[in-house]
Amino acid sequence: MKSEHAAMAGMESMPKDHTEMVRRMREKWLWTNFAVISLGVWLISSPFTFGYTSRAMMWSDVLSGGLLVFFSALALWPRFDFVGRWSVSFVGAWLQFAPLIFWAPTAAAYLNDTLVGIIAIVLSVLVPMMPGMAHHMEMKKPGPLIPPGWSFNPSSWHQRAPMIALAFMGWLASRYLAAFQLGYITTIWDPFFGHGTVNVLTSDVSKAFPISDAGLGAAAYTFEMLMGWMGGKERWRSMPWMVFFFFILVVPLGIVSITLIILQPLAVGSWCSVCLFTALVMLLMIPFAVDEVVATGQFLRRSVREGKSLWRTFWVGGTLDEVNDDQRTPKYGAPVSQLAGPMAWGVTAPWNLAASAVLGIWLMFSPAFFGTEGAAADSNHLVGALIVTVSVIVMAEVIRAGRFLNVLLGAWIIAAPWLLRGAGTSARYSDMLAGAFVILLSLPRGPVRERYAGWDRFIV
Repeated sequence: MKSEHAAMAGMESMPKDHTEMVRRMREKWLWTNFAVISLGVWLISSPFTFGYTSRAMMWSDVLSGGLLVFFSALALWPRFDFVGRWSVSFVGAWLQFAPLIFWAPTAAAYLNDTLVGIIAIVLSVLVPMMPGMAHHMEMKKPGPLIPPGWSFNPSSWHQRAPMIALAFMGWLASRYLAAFQLGYITTIWDPFFGHGTVNVLTSDVSKAFPISDAGLGAAAYTFEMLMGWMGGKERWRSMPWMVFFFFILVVPLGIVSITLIILQPLAVGSWCSVCLFTALVMLLMIPFAVDEVVATGQFLRRSVREGKSLWRTFWVGGTLDEVNDDQRTPKYGAPVSQLAGPMAWGVTAPWNLAASAVLGIWLMFSPAFFGTEGAAADSNHLVGALIVTVSVIVMAEVIRAGRFLNVLLGAWIIAAPWLLRGAGTSARYSDMLAGAFVILLSLPRGPVRERYAGWDRFIV
């Protein structure tokens, strides 16, 4: 109740005029506008400083730098604050793709554009929306920190930390692959598959993309990392649009990316160690992302039932009548030993799902062990990877029911070596045993340690 009274007092002290309210909240952070203006001037001068050899890249940087200067200056006026800052962020997003679209001939141009773009987005959008910086949407909407009926806050910084860290690792790995595709380095390291990484990165599948597919992956990880930082610990109700966009970027696009990577041995005939690492990073992010979108979906559903506009609540956020405080999440300065547990709330790794993932890995590499060829080998490569994918994703408690997909995959593994050519007798019996165990291991639910209000009935 104390936090509610403080928030209400803050509301009462706010000027009613929206422009004056924006002026008062932004005046402490106008330095971000001038910082972005400096970035714009830097970008304008970059083609002449770093000796760009691409005319398209030169004009892109000059025009982008000019837009950064213009929109940042425009945002100095309170009435144009929103338009100016978000326009700067869109220019920053463009800078992530410009070196890929124009195939920047030098590493300096690629590095310059992507880093300037990231800093521009951080200064224009992330900093004003960080907790403690008077984000007016949250100040106007006091309410619960934890979704009603939940046992933890899915938007806490502890919950987002694993996703931000994983996105950063994926970003570094993807930039390394992109550097090879863009011609900045001539050799690339692969500890397990020798020339396999080169085969994948120079394959017809990769060349079918109009831009570097590894560079596209690096851009995706960039946005995931930035969106993980955006908003406060109440963003499940204060920024529904951000939660859903983050979910779309991590889950559906992540699954597509993982699928493309696991198809490498089928389409290219080679494995790529660093590519598999990026797929693993993306796969591990998914279980940590789904609980927040469930909480936001419940909030939007409840808002609609209370007669509120779904469209407005989705974009502006809202609140609930009940108030609670987050007493469970460790506070700043807590012992390190207390920090790991909260990061994994909502994600558990039951032994049966871990065993299913191990069997999936075995199926991926068993064709090499038994000498399986043709369609039977392709089936093991693909379905084994899918079993691993399903087993890891459903470690998220809110979607634990998805483990039954492995029942179908296990049934196919049993039948496939008898229906497809290329499997020997030993490989057939191995697949039958693996498929049977996958089915049996998919039946137990495993422990569910947290509560999710009305969603609990779907966790079967």
